[in-house]
Amino acid sequence: MAQKYSLNVNGKVHSVDADPDMPLLYALRGDLGLNNPHFGCGVDQCGACTVHLDGRPIRSCTTPISTVRDAKVVTLAGLGSPSSPHPLQTAWVEEQVSQCGYCTNGWIMTAAAFLRDKKKPTEAEIKNALAGLKCRCGTHMAILRAVKRAAAMMG
Repeated sequence: MAQKYSLNVNGKVHSVDADPDMPLLYALRGDLGLNNPHFGCGVDQCGACTVHLDGRPIRSCTTPISTVRDAKVVTLAGLGSPSSPHPLQTAWVEEQVSQCGYCTNGWIMTAAAFLRDKKKPTEAEIKNALAGLKCRCGTHMAILRAVKRAAAMMG
C-alpha cells in the first residue's frame, strides 16, 4: 500500500507517494523526473544508479524508498552545476572520458565520495575504490586519468 515519503534531493524537499519497497531510483527518475541516476542492471552490480545518501555512495536501484527517511540524497546534478562543476565533472570533460556516457553517473558519484575522504590517493587506491563499476565502452583508462586529475585539483 502506497505511503507518503518526504525526500530531500539535491537540497530540495519533495513528497512522493510510493510503496515502501519501491527502489529510490524509481522515485528519482519517475516521480521527480531526474535524468540521473540511470537504471543499469537493477541488481546492485553496475553502479549506474549511484547516488549519495548522507554523503556515502549507495545503489539506488536496490535501496527501498522506506529506508531513506530523513537522509539527504545527492545526485550527479546536485554534485555540481554547469557554472560551478565539481572537479570530477571538469576532469571528465578535460580527459574526454565519455563515449556513450551511460555509466558516468556511477563513476563520478563513487569517485566523489572516495576523493572527499582520500585527498591524495595512489593509483591502486583509486582502482580499489572504483572496483565493481562497469563501463561497456571500455573507457577505464580515461576514467582513471580523470579521477587522478580531479584528485590533483582537489589536492
